[in-house]
Amino acid sequence: MNQKIKTDPWFCIELPVTEYHEALAIQHRLLNARINRVIDKEMALLLEHFPVFTIGRRRGMENLTVSPDFLKKENISVVQIERGGDITFHGPGQIICYPIVHLRSMHLTVVDFVTALEEVMIQTVADWGIGAVRNQMNRGIWIKDCKLGSIGIAVRRGVSFHGFALNVNTALKPFDWINPCGLAGVKMTSMKQVLSKAPDLNRVYKNVKRHLQDVFDIELIKKNLVDLPFS
Repeated sequence: MNQKIKTDPWFCIELPVTEYHEALAIQHRLLNARINRVIDKEMALLLEHFPVFTIGRRRGMENLTVSPDFLKKENISVVQIERGGDITFHGPGQIICYPIVHLRSMHLTVVDFVTALEEVMIQTVADWGIGAVRNQMNRGIWIKDCKLGSIGIAVRRGVSFHGFALNVNTALKPFDWINPCGLAGVKMTSMKQVLSKAPDLNRVYKNVKRHLQDVFDIELIKKNLVDLPFS
C-alpha cells in the first residue's frame, strides 16, 4: 500500500490445524457478526488446514488432473466455495490468513486490500532473504515462474472473507495433481524449497502477524473464539 490506513485494533484468532468445513463455518459466523456489528472490530483468523482442494468462483474441476478414486485413496476432499480464483491445495505447513474486514470502514478498495495482503506475504518471506514479487496478471506472490503464496477473497456487504495462503513447509506433491489457480504449467514452491531447509513455522506465524500490523498500521489483539459475542 502506498499509504497506511490508521484504524482500530483487530482481533487475532489463532486456531490449530482445522478441517476446511469447520474453518469455513467459523468464517461465516465471524462474517455475519461483523456485517451485523455484533462484533465491531476487524479480525484476522490464522490457521492451517488438513489436506483439501478448494475451488473458487471461476470453478475448476477441469483443472483437477487426477480421478476421484485417486483422491479418495489419498483422503483428500474437494470443496467448492465462494472465494475468487480457481483450484488450489491447502495442507499442514501452509499458513492461512482469513481477514474479516469491513473494507469501507478502512477506506480500502478490493484491489488495495488484495495488494496489501500480497505485501504482508512479501515482507514476511523477505525476513528469510526471499525476494518474492507480484504478478499483476495472476495475483499472489511469485519467485520467478513459481508461485509461493496465493490469494482468493470474497466480499459480502462490504466485508471481506477468505484470504491468503503462504507455503512455508507444506507438501508440494498435491499441487502436481491440479493446474494451480487454473494455470496450466505453473509450479508451486514453498519457503522450505527456496531455502533448502524448513523455516521455523512458529516464527513465520509471528512474522506474518507483525507484518499484518505494519502493512495495515494496526495492533492485533489475541482473542479466543469462546470470548467473542457470537459464540
